[in-house]
Amino acid sequence: MSDDLSTNSLWPILVETVHSLILYTHHKAYVRDVTLHEKPDISPHDLAMSLNISLGEAMVILNELKGGKSE
Repeated sequence: MSDDLSTNSLWPILVETVHSLILYTHHKAYVRDVTLHEKPDISPHDLAMSLNISLGEAMVILNELKGGKSE
């Protein structure tokens, strides 16, 4: 992602919230194993729409999988 999300004071709260979601680990594994192989440059918005997840969850997943800091 182009923005450094870790500079936003709300980022740690979003990460904590997303990590508490029951299906978060399954969604992250699916994105890692399937989605990023098919569409490595998928946007958070497109990921959210394709998996029917929140934009916040998509942002956290992509940030973590693409090497960004999550906390």
